[in-house]
Amino acid sequence: MTLRTDSLEAGIRYDGSARHLHLTARSSDALAPFEGETTAAGDVHELTGPLSTTNAKALQAAFPVLRPQLISGHRTSVGTGDRTGLATPGQARAFGAVGGDVMPVLAQQSIREMDRLGRSAQSVMDEAVFGLLEAGWDRGFGADCDHIKSTDGIDRGLAAGFTMFTLDPGDLVADVTGGVSEADAAALPWDQLEDSLAAVRTRYVGMTVDVGHSQIEVTEEDVLTAAVKYGRAVVEAIRLYRHATENAQHEIEIEFAVDETAWLTTFFEHYYLASELKRLGASWFSFAPRYVDGFEKGLDFLGDTEELRTNLEAHHAISEQFGGYKISLHSGSDKFSIYPLCVEATDGHVHLKTSGTSYLCGLEIVAAHDPELFAAIWDISRASYVKARASYQVSAQEDRTPTSLDGVDLVELIRSDDARQILHVGYGDSLNGTDAAGASIHDRFLEVVTAHQEQHTDIVAEHIGRHLAPFAAGTAGR
Repeated sequence: MTLRTDSLEAGIRYDGSARHLHLTARSSDALAPFEGETTAAGDVHELTGPLSTTNAKALQAAFPVLRPQLISGHRTSVGTGDRTGLATPGQARAFGAVGGDVMPVLAQQSIREMDRLGRSAQSVMDEAVFGLLEAGWDRGFGADCDHIKSTDGIDRGLAAGFTMFTLDPGDLVADVTGGVSEADAAALPWDQLEDSLAAVRTRYVGMTVDVGHSQIEVTEEDVLTAAVKYGRAVVEAIRLYRHATENAQHEIEIEFAVDETAWLTTFFEHYYLASELKRLGASWFSFAPRYVDGFEKGLDFLGDTEELRTNLEAHHAISEQFGGYKISLHSGSDKFSIYPLCVEATDGHVHLKTSGTSYLCGLEIVAAHDPELFAAIWDISRASYVKARASYQVSAQEDRTPTSLDGVDLVELIRSDDARQILHVGYGDSLNGTDAAGASIHDRFLEVVTAHQEQHTDIVAEHIGRHLAPFAAGTAGR
């Protein structure tokens, strides 16, 4: 696949496990911004170059479709993270195949994952650009610098040209399961909240909050609990928000996320968060609360679907009272049974995030073509699971999985629940590890998948397509 302008044609070429940028132009001037080896034959000028930041930026200058766009103008959107930089062509193909009006976010990775894998925000953007070029993608895409917890993370995303910033103040969410006291509330940083406890009481105590299917009468206990639980998180969220908006040199949009905590976000707590963030001057297009239990990595939804429906309907109803922002579903990979429900409960005003599921597609390629490498990844993932599961909602038991892979159908193993979760959360230690000969597993993984990229693209496209179909169907006729 290629992209073309009047003066330039660009595409990706493969040489075994190596990829190169290939350009054809009518004049040498069109090739001047790029780096690589050039040749000329008559009026035809060609360049073969590396997949470098210089070339990615030059492509974005030449082809506006390769520059990320805001997604807030689209009611339904889906982000498909790519941990290794090779899944974008398959993801783009999936979006192209399902139709509908689902906006793709095809450059998405959390700062945590970048750091675990030794990637930079710029490399994530570059690899998305080259993947989109390989797919011949010409329909626009978003770019999400995900789960940011520091101003440094924001700066890295801004420098790389990301347009969506998911701000995560979850580390400041307090455990209130033991109850809260007047003293707890009085100890909040009221000066940073630009507020007072008396004013909070006046604003909220006794009010009625409409959550669609019911109404909530707000008590003083509700207010004190919400303030103590989320007050410091509000301060941190506004600090990050102001840094992002004050330092951006291009258009950006904000998502707030408090989903990676141990405690459910109640409906009034959602209302409190939205109200306080708005009072302090923030605007956002998407919000991720902590939902009911059942969202685990790499598996279908394990909770009560009707409880989830009620939960989502209420969060959507609250969002409508503050401008109608999207409800964002994180840990969204492979939740096939609830996608139609999610579209219905939010009236399609939803943003889905997937990430590790595309990495698992890459593991299927490794299992098929380099079982020895897969065995090394399996051993490391299994050994590191006890540590890794502390960061995720997972329930896999390693003692229900094989220690020896002799005679095991590896693709079926990858698709089984326990092994899938272990591999899903073990990506960091695995890709940063070495095999028995001391070779980089990350490098070997890339070599194997790149050498079989057509097959890999087919697997990714089919798998991501299953995620997208219910959301595309939900946009039909809108």
